Amino acid sequence: MKPIKLITCALIVIMIFGFYSCSTIPKGATAVKPFEKEKYLGKWYEMARMDFYFEKNLNNTTANYSLNSNGTIKVDNQGYNTKKEKWSQAIGKAKFVEDENIAKLKVSFFGPFYAGYNIIAIDADYKYALVAGSSLKYLWILSREKSIPEAIKKDYLQKAEEIGYTTSDLLWIEHD
Repeated sequence: MKPIKLITCALIVIMIFGFYSCSTIPKGATAVKPFEKEKYLGKWYEMARMDFYFEKNLNNTTANYSLNSNGTIKVDNQGYNTKKEKWSQAIGKAKFVEDENIAKLKVSFFGPFYAGYNIIAIDADYKYALVAGSSLKYLWILSREKSIPEAIKKDYLQKAEEIGYTTSDLLWIEHD
C-alpha cells in the first residue's frame, strides 16, 4: 500500500474511532433504567433549559415525541421566538444508544450528526423528566403540564447539581 493511502486509511480509522468513542452522557449521570418508551411519547413542556444557540430567544417551547415507521422516535420541537415574533420548529429523530429499556438516546436534527439525550430522572407516572445532554452544557426539565410542582423541581435541581450542573444558569421558560 502506498504511504498516502496508508495515512488516509489510518486517519479515517482514527476519526471513526473518535466519533464513536465520544460520550453521549455526562460523567456522573445515569440514564433511567428500566425505561418505558411508550409512556414517554407525546407532548412535553420545557420548564427550564441551559440556553444554547438553537433555542435562543424561544419561549412556549414544547417537544412532541412519536414513533417513526423505522422504529426511531420522531422529535418535533417548537417554540415562539420572542425576537423574531414568530414560531420556530425543528424536526429530528432519536435512537437508543443501548437497549430500549435504558433512557440513553442520541438525537439528530442535522443528517448524520447526533447529540446525547439522556433521561436521568423521571417520576413513576412519566409526568416530569430531567434530561441531560452529552455534556454539562445541556440540561432540560420537562413536564406534561405548563408547570411543575416545587418538590419535583427541587429534587431535579439537586440531582443536576450533584452531577456538576450549574443550575443557576438555567432559563425558566414562560408558557403563556
